[in-house]
Amino acid sequence: MAIIITDECINCDACISECPNNAIYEPDTKWSYAEGSALKGMVKNLIGVEIDANEEHDPISDEFFYIVADKCTECKGFHDEPQCASVCPVDCCILDENHVETEDQLLGKKSWLHNE
Repeated sequence: MAIIITDECINCDACISECPNNAIYEPDTKWSYAEGSALKGMVKNLIGVEIDANEEHDPISDEFFYIVADKCTECKGFHDEPQCASVCPVDCCILDENHVETEDQLLGKKSWLHNE
């Protein structure tokens, strides 16, 4: 599963620097696949669809920090546990039941993001 940040977020920004995939963004901030990853230009995503890694996408939240599920690997391959959840002072970084993934899928996403 990916991690989500609930609306209980206090926007303290403790999580943002902990994410090895640059999957966490400040409220009302556009995001891209390229930011914090090895992806550049036109690439195929994990389901084979061609995307522009540099394209900026609209923010997922304009009120609190958010995690881009397509970039979240739950820190698999980097750490033993999701770092955002371990540093969050209000425990608002939780498993996203809408984005269930196996460990192999999460490690595959890590490899894709970092060209490993």
